[in-house]
Amino acid sequence: MLIEFSVTNFRSIKDTQVLSMVASSSKERWEANTFAPNSPSTPRLLHSAMVLGPNASGKSNLVKALYSVAHLVEHSASGKQRGDRLDLQPFRLAAKAAQAPSEFEIVFEQSSVRYQYGFSATAEGIREEWLIAFPEGRSQRWFARTVDPASEKTDWYFGPAFKGPKKTLSEATRPNALFLSTAVQLNNQQLQPVFDWFVDRLRAVPAGRDFTMHFDSYTATRCRKKDDRARVLEFLKAADLGIEGLSVEVAKWTAEDLPEDFPDDLAKQLVGKERLEVYSQHRDLQSGEAINFDFGDESDGTRNLFSWAGPWLDVLDHGLVLVIDELDTSLHPTLVRFLVNLFHSTDTNPYGAQLICTTHDVTQLEGELRRDQVWFVEKRQQQTHLYPLSDFRPRKQEAVGRGYLRGRYGALPSPQPRRIRVVRPDPEHPRHPEKEPPRSRVSQARRRRSDASDTE
Repeated sequence: MLIEFSVTNFRSIKDTQVLSMVASSSKERWEANTFAPNSPSTPRLLHSAMVLGPNASGKSNLVKALYSVAHLVEHSASGKQRGDRLDLQPFRLAAKAAQAPSEFEIVFEQSSVRYQYGFSATAEGIREEWLIAFPEGRSQRWFARTVDPASEKTDWYFGPAFKGPKKTLSEATRPNALFLSTAVQLNNQQLQPVFDWFVDRLRAVPAGRDFTMHFDSYTATRCRKKDDRARVLEFLKAADLGIEGLSVEVAKWTAEDLPEDFPDDLAKQLVGKERLEVYSQHRDLQSGEAINFDFGDESDGTRNLFSWAGPWLDVLDHGLVLVIDELDTSLHPTLVRFLVNLFHSTDTNPYGAQLICTTHDVTQLEGELRRDQVWFVEKRQQQTHLYPLSDFRPRKQEAVGRGYLRGRYGALPSPQPRRIRVVRPDPEHPRHPEKEPPRSRVSQARRRRSDASDTE
């Protein structure tokens, strides 16, 4: 489970920003929205957190930061060669920060053990890396790695609890690779649970992904099994979309299914392969009989919800951490609330899955969230700042959504008044009479009197 995440000097984030999933002492929705982790001395955690803020405030960069950490852990040792640059961008609006490394630290629980893992890095390579474990609640520093800025020499520290060939593993670690990733690639069993948490349990989905394209096939594949199809259907029925049934048929790609401009080499690879066609059933209003609809005829919101059904159930079934940018894309606020509330019930979320999402949907503030589950992002002096609603200590019955729109909590867009340039008519090129704006009755009367005096 995710306990805390901090990021420094990454894109629009300059100073350290911390997102905490630790529940406050408030008893509001204590049983439904919070849970007790299995690791000793770890505080009670939140099932979800929602981040709101104006456009270009840095909400997406928070998700990108988590995605970047997971991507580097999984691919830095196996997916890169010596000298390859890392896809990291520091804060660029301050000269000192632009030359400094980005830093990330994440505290999480895996297999009843709490871990604190972090690293700092530039595009050229890793500058620092560290891991602290808390078996039985006691701190153990397993390893630390620091690059001296003057000599570029790497200093290594291995604690007494670390297991494995220290010299072999450290020498095998490239400057642009994480030690965690390298050690697991070389079969270090002690670090495997840490690596597995980032690869198997953290799901970060940045904005700009086509959800339907990426997840339709996964949900459709799950629907081939009768039990899973029933669960997906239950998922859609709970959202009250009017769908009474689902069916999946196996077909094969043909040349007629592809666009005319589809590349020939890709068409040869695709034609003849299996594809799944999903159909929804709706009831005839008079006869009550089921009528099949091609799922492509459903609304964007329904198709997005179907696309998410498979992954969403997967997250809930296995107690994963889902981080998603712009959850409200093509979804009605009621559907967003439905999805979020699935994390707040032990019936639908028995294994402590967590959701972190960004949204512009202010109506969610009046939903079923605790005050410490709501976070705001705003820009101050071009820098992203992240802070929780609980900092303002709102009253229990306070209309949080209304207070937010009135600016009580900040994190609102500040549109500048737009100056409209007035173009004065050229006396030598008067406007066409037909183009003149209508005159008032007073001005028309004055003009008639003027014209009459001219004729006299």
